[in-house]
Amino acid sequence: MTGIVKEFPGVRALDGADLQLARGEVHALLGINGAGKSTLIKVLSGVYRADAGRISLNGKAVEINSPQSAIDHGIATVYQDPQMIESFTGYENIHLGSESESSGLFPRIRRRKLLARARGLLEKFPVDIDLERPVGQLSAVEKESIAILRALSRENMSVLVLDEPTSILTRREIDVLFEQIRMLTDSGISIIYITHRLDEVFQIADRFTVFRDGRQVATCGTSDEGVDHARIAELMLGRELSHMYPPKGDRPGDAVLNVRDLSLEGKFSETSFTARRGWILGVFGLVGSGIDSLCKTLFGVQRRTSGVVEINGRPAALKSPADAIADGLFLVPGDRRAEGQISDESVSFNVILSNMARAAGLGFLINRRTERSDAEAMAAELAVKTPNVDEEVSLLSGGNQQKVVIGKGLYADGEVYIFQEPTVGVDVGAKAGIYEMIRKLSRDKAVIVVGSDCEEVYGLCDQAMVLHQGRVVLDRPAGEVRLDQMLLCGLTGEGGDDG
Repeated sequence: MTGIVKEFPGVRALDGADLQLARGEVHALLGINGAGKSTLIKVLSGVYRADAGRISLNGKAVEINSPQSAIDHGIATVYQDPQMIESFTGYENIHLGSESESSGLFPRIRRRKLLARARGLLEKFPVDIDLERPVGQLSAVEKESIAILRALSRENMSVLVLDEPTSILTRREIDVLFEQIRMLTDSGISIIYITHRLDEVFQIADRFTVFRDGRQVATCGTSDEGVDHARIAELMLGRELSHMYPPKGDRPGDAVLNVRDLSLEGKFSETSFTARRGWILGVFGLVGSGIDSLCKTLFGVQRRTSGVVEINGRPAALKSPADAIADGLFLVPGDRRAEGQISDESVSFNVILSNMARAAGLGFLINRRTERSDAEAMAAELAVKTPNVDEEVSLLSGGNQQKVVIGKGLYADGEVYIFQEPTVGVDVGAKAGIYEMIRKLSRDKAVIVVGSDCEEVYGLCDQAMVLHQGRVVLDRPAGEVRLDQMLLCGLTGEGGDDG
């Protein structure tokens, strides 16, 4: 891939990006969130069409303008947490979309033939798996194997993209997956391996490429002299912290949220921290670190295994989001479209959704005049750009949609606000305004910023905390932590005790 350019409104996601992949190698693709890795892979997989640049296979230029054309060229992608039909068997999932060799309105499906073809794949890729069991009964690594077999079912497949393949696997399952990857490369298949886990890069990859700001900044062999975890972290950052972040807090205020030994089995354990007024707590973690489950546990979406949570000195039940909101805790989720908004409803409806009793006044029905005036006041406070508050939320820009979700949280009038990935999908122009709003809110409320963008968490926080594989590996005032040290802790789980 040479000189690949991809632009979205307000964002140049790829700016002349390059990637070279050799036959039979595992090539790791690295970079912080927003570096351009995922966009590059979506261009290669035909999900996006490049605005400029060239893709060549075996020295010949190819045109990839759809997922099907990528498959036709022998490029297959296994995305993180591969989606399957749980009630279907392994062999049925392998052949989804190619069940029948005949055409017509009612094509015939020959299940015995499908099973035989799937078993034929096991001769090339000998993994221990029962293809006749429903996928819902398989382990995570077995599901990953089914997804790989589905890719291998394409006769000309020569390039396999694995996107965070170990994020939901145990250590033993990771070892099994690595054995499978070596089988594939021994047969001449080339693998692009996307990961945030640097230890895996040195275990399985032959080379790695680091992306930053939509460009390739380095390609190295994992055995090259001077290449280690710290060098990769340095390449991933490569620049001074942006000046778009507002000034830090002056001093920590009263403790509002106290969390002691909070655990959710299989996700995170014995996590303790305090959130204070006037002092933003930043929690950084990568895929699989436990940050998503931590947010959902605090908001009552997932039930904690153990631990104590107190808000203003009183125990908080947190058995449901309704409990959390009643106790004064509100989560602004990372996936606003799936978890934060009702896209086909109006701005005003979304804003009052967190506190309908406030919009109803003393009655049992929503007071439309109150709804409208409150929504207009909130839109003005957050500078939401919309023709009016009756506008459907899905018609707004990403940044304005995010402001509406934040406005919904403010309307709840809570004591503790958790912002998970606060600017994901937001253009650069809107980020500074959201950062300023978060800092302003922190003067009177306890604010926690949680995310996988190390620079963003570091830039906003006064207290820096890092989760790695479900445990806290760093918890220190931001002024005592370097950005590269914070990133290294998240990548490796080590380095938190360095000066």
